[in-house]
Amino acid sequence: MDPLRKRWNEQQQILRRALGKPGELQTVRDLFSVQHAMVHAGSMTGTEGMTFGDQVWRELPDDAARRIPAGGEHSIAWSIWHAARIEDITMNMLVADSLQLWESDGWGKRMRVDLGNTGNALDAVGVARLSDRIDLAALQSYRIAVGRRTRAIVAALSWEDLKRKVDPARLEQVRKRGAVAGPSSWLLEYWGGLTIAGLLLMPPTRHNFVHLNEALRVRHMVLKA
Repeated sequence: MDPLRKRWNEQQQILRRALGKPGELQTVRDLFSVQHAMVHAGSMTGTEGMTFGDQVWRELPDDAARRIPAGGEHSIAWSIWHAARIEDITMNMLVADSLQLWESDGWGKRMRVDLGNTGNALDAVGVARLSDRIDLAALQSYRIAVGRRTRAIVAALSWEDLKRKVDPARLEQVRKRGAVAGPSSWLLEYWGGLTIAGLLLMPPTRHNFVHLNEALRVRHMVLKA
C-alpha cells in the first residue's frame, strides 16, 4: 500500500475512535474534513496537492472514463456516479432530512441520466448504457456539489446528532422516492442499523475510498490496454 493510502486508512481508524468519545466533536469534524477532502477533487475544497479524486481524472480521455475493461464490471464513470449518488442520498435524506441534490437541483437531466437510484442493481448492459450516455463534465460538477453539501451538513451536527440512530421515517422516504431500487433494498436495512456517526464512516468517507480505488484500478487497465 502506498504511503498516502496507508495514512488515509490510519486516519479512518482515528476518526472511528473519536466518534466513540464524548467531547471529541471538533476532532471528529477536523478528521472528517481531511478524510472527505481526499476522496473528492481538490477543487471541491481548494485542497493543495493531489487527492484520490484528482488521481482518477488526471489527463484521462473521455473514452477511457466510459470504458469497461475486459473482465471488469464497471467503468470509471459508473464508479464515480455511484459513489456520488450514495453520498447524496445518505447525507441529504438520512442525515439532514432534506431533498437529495439529484432532485432539488435537477442533476439527472444535467448529466443525461434517467436512473434515479443508486445503480447497485444495474446489469452489464445498464452499466454500459449509463457509461456511454453520462455527461462527464456534469458528473464531476455533481460530485463537487454533493461534497460541498456534505461538508455543510457535517459542520452543523451536534454530538447528540451523531449518536442517534437513522430515523425509519427517513428510510421510508428514500424508498418512496425511488432512490433505492427493489433488488437493492438491503441498503435500507444496512443504513437503518447505523447511527449518524456510522453513516459518516461509510458513505462519505470509506465508500468513496473503495470506489475511487476501484476507479484507479480501472484507469490503469484501460490506459494500459
